Amino acid sequence: MLFYTAKIIQIMDNPTVVVITDRNDLDDQLFGTFAAATQALRQEPIQAESREHLKELLKVDAGGVVFTTIQKFWPDDGNVYETLSERRNIVVIVDEAHRTQYGFKAKIDKETGDISYGFAKYLRDALPNATYIAFTGTPIEKTDKNTPAVFGNYIDIYDISHAVEDGVTVPIYYESRLAKVELTKEGKKLIEKFEKELEEQDLSDLEKIKAKRMKLEALIGSKERIKKIAEDIVNHFEQRLEAMDGKGMIVAMTRKIAVRLYNEIVKLRPAWHSDDLKKGFIKVVMTTAPSDEPEISRFHLTKEQRRILADRFKDPEDELKLVIVVDMWLTGFDVPCLHTMYIDKPMKGHTLMQAIARVNRVYKDKEGGLIVDYLGIAADLKEALSFYAESGGKGDPAKLQEEAVKIMLEKMEVVRDMLFGFDYERYFKSGTKEKLNIILEAEDFILGLENGKKRFIDAVTALSKAFAIAIPHPEALKIKEEVAFFQAVKSRLIKFTSGEYGKTPEQIGTAVKQIIDKAIVSTDVIDIFDAAGLKKPDISILSDEFLEEVRAIKYKNVAIEVLKKLINNEIKGKMKINLVKSRSLMESLDSLIKKYNNRLLTAAEVIEELIELAKEIKESEKEPAELGLTDYEYAFYCAIANNESAKEVMGKEKLRELAVVLFEKVRKNTSIDWTIRENARAKLRVIVKRTLRKYGYPPDMQALATETVLKQAEAIADSLI
Repeated sequence: MLFYTAKIIQIMDNPTVVVITDRNDLDDQLFGTFAAATQALRQEPIQAESREHLKELLKVDAGGVVFTTIQKFWPDDGNVYETLSERRNIVVIVDEAHRTQYGFKAKIDKETGDISYGFAKYLRDALPNATYIAFTGTPIEKTDKNTPAVFGNYIDIYDISHAVEDGVTVPIYYESRLAKVELTKEGKKLIEKFEKELEEQDLSDLEKIKAKRMKLEALIGSKERIKKIAEDIVNHFEQRLEAMDGKGMIVAMTRKIAVRLYNEIVKLRPAWHSDDLKKGFIKVVMTTAPSDEPEISRFHLTKEQRRILADRFKDPEDELKLVIVVDMWLTGFDVPCLHTMYIDKPMKGHTLMQAIARVNRVYKDKEGGLIVDYLGIAADLKEALSFYAESGGKGDPAKLQEEAVKIMLEKMEVVRDMLFGFDYERYFKSGTKEKLNIILEAEDFILGLENGKKRFIDAVTALSKAFAIAIPHPEALKIKEEVAFFQAVKSRLIKFTSGEYGKTPEQIGTAVKQIIDKAIVSTDVIDIFDAAGLKKPDISILSDEFLEEVRAIKYKNVAIEVLKKLINNEIKGKMKINLVKSRSLMESLDSLIKKYNNRLLTAAEVIEELIELAKEIKESEKEPAELGLTDYEYAFYCAIANNESAKEVMGKEKLRELAVVLFEKVRKNTSIDWTIRENARAKLRVIVKRTLRKYGYPPDMQALATETVLKQAEAIADSLI
């Protein structure tokens, strides 16, 4: 909308743009977005504060970007809204247009005889010659409500399938739990009839089906059924959380049912309840009034209290994991970490589409959102999705959970095939210490395969994502322990990986972390070095004693990974002080690993080479003292002694003297922000060049040495000031 507005302002002759929403919070949100882009709009947008203010803003000759809610276009008297402007260079942008832009046909109040229309008619009374454009994610095409009939043909369609393909949203999966919580035949028929009548009736005629609604509420909200649903949701959601951390939302038909469901859930899990607004695992969010009976009014929330709960629910780290809603939070409420929605309310068409879209937001390693059905909405969901695909979209935006199960089993076979020839079944019958040994054996086995580490990590990651969607399907529960074992092996492999698979636990995936915790939980304290057959070193991680133990380790591929990781960490630690030396050591390490990966060295040979490199690192720690230099002075010595011609021409003693002088000059001529101020860098460059020339540094190498010295200075910049 913002880009469209900016474009028409450039093209049209000083137009007036009116942006219309139907909620104050949405109006504020959009206004904030536009207000932050005044350069693109070439003007400051204005928010109408009242009907009179709106009329004042639109009775202008040209220009302006005006924000207002549609309710301000309701006439003060009669059934005609006054004409505010007959100009043609007015563009009206309506957001969520499917909700309010109808009512050209007159309605007669049967009690008073008064005639009234809808907002679409009053808006066009006010701005008869304006151009109207609609934005909506769920257009309606029915006899009485038809979005294209009001605004014209679709200009552009970007549906759920496109969004999934582009990675803007995640797929939505569907799981029916009707077999777990059955509804009577009478109940099913009543729901079908109720939905049909609800769809056909106008709002003013809803009283006619009030009795039927009450009967339906009695069936859906029966004590025994609510009890079964509560039990099923608790078990289902706990299993979901074991596989994937996140949030869940329960959609209840009525406020009474929402309260009953809450009561049953907290009976099963008392620890989930809290009277404190800022505590508790589960909350109810719904509208209440002072006249409501006590069981409902006790859940009353002020606007500020609702905001607090909204912030808690949006926070992935907050203990609030589950909410029960009726109508609130089903549209325009984004919680990226929300991954499961339990539906126990009759919904159809755009209302259903808006609701299920709450679970399709992208978040970390979330692979999809899950819709859990307790009422048999599959046909309604299919109908709604088919309409929003037929309007120009493609593919199937919602997938049966069975599809995730099928993918999960396919990925499972890939991982099993990689471990063919390795007996990991014994893992499930072993004690904790033996389990850790088997994980190490499996790790060693994988590392012995060609490109085994990357292939295994990728395969288990794909399996874990499918598993997270499939849980708690019976097929997923069958392989739960096996997946946990594969994930544990993957975790070990990632521990020995530097930077290849992300820097944080969140980036390397958390799909089955809780299951792993349960799979290898123990009361014993197990030392990881001991599990690998190594004694934990007392002083230096690269001591001679430790290196000898690594040489004798049973699992050669694991030994390589241990050494590679430890040496890499040692080098990285040195890089903070001595750039040139650590770079040289890192090149040696990379060269060795490349030879090993290309099978130019055997596992035993590369272990020997790595041990020699470890010893070289240890020996290099003695060099500063031997030269009579501090660690920082030695770092500058390495920077200028990094070429043979300088060593031949100047000799070790003169280079040593030059290093001391360079370090002192650099230290004295650096300021807090010298690394980002070009004039400060230029001054330091001149000082370094003069010093090199003064001490007879080879002229052909001075430029390179100068840049190396400056880079070394940057590496220790924080220590220089």
